Amino acid sequence: MTTHRPSLSWFLAQLKPNCAAIADRNLQRQGFQTFLPLTEETRPRNGRFATTTRPLFPGYIFVAFDPALGPWRKVNATQGVTRLVSFGKAPAPVPHDLVLHLKQRCDTDGRLLPPKLPKPGDQVTLATGPFANFVAQVEKLAPDQRVWVLMDIMGGQTRVAVSAEQLRAS
Repeated sequence: MTTHRPSLSWFLAQLKPNCAAIADRNLQRQGFQTFLPLTEETRPRNGRFATTTRPLFPGYIFVAFDPALGPWRKVNATQGVTRLVSFGKAPAPVPHDLVLHLKQRCDTDGRLLPPKLPKPGDQVTLATGPFANFVAQVEKLAPDQRVWVLMDIMGGQTRVAVSAEQLRAS
């Protein structure tokens, strides 16, 4: 994973099954900038839990190049790549902000970082659900990823359990 150069646009390449690492390596060897966001997944295996690193978007990798130079046919011919995602005859660019925001949520190896949990005492806004846009104060975090918040409703404080995904910083 390398940094973005302003003249480059991001595109999405469809991969052959189980060829993410092969395609990533071959694209980088050809001088293409790639981004393969990864996530850790824990699953039961042989009576134990095993954590593996897998692509966040199985079957796809982001590739950056300057479309004016026309190297996209080389991407389609790369070992491990099926084709660039296209609409019509030309590959479709991915919005730069989408890739930028994904990169900001990943570490230097492309692994998706866990969401930052609020701390007790933090002011938060509920983003979804029946209390959307209500401001609350974090009371405590439960081990099952629930967050207990205190909200002022009708002149009194009400304690509500919500998921961490429903919250955003105020």
